[in-house]
Amino acid sequence: MKCTLKFLPSERTLEIEAGEMTLLEATREAGLPIASACGQNGACARCGLDVISGIDAIEEESEREARIKERNRIDPELRLACRVRPTRDMTVRATYW
Repeated sequence: MKCTLKFLPSERTLEIEAGEMTLLEATREAGLPIASACGQNGACARCGLDVISGIDAIEEESEREARIKERNRIDPELRLACRVRPTRDMTVRATYW
């Protein structure tokens, strides 16, 4: 099954196979910059994105993800792109796009 990811404010879109890649990988595939200093281990929390729509298309935040964001002083509303595997259409936002 395919899903479409929309990246704001750039308005870029990317169609991927549901669950095929992380949101971090998809962002890079779409040609957009995204910070990540830990090699996609979910340790640095630099890849936080705001999920505008499609939050029901991803797993709930784990306790580990919440602790990592708190430790790194990342907005608790953001989701770590390296921990998220979209399974349905989503719209995400980063202020630097």
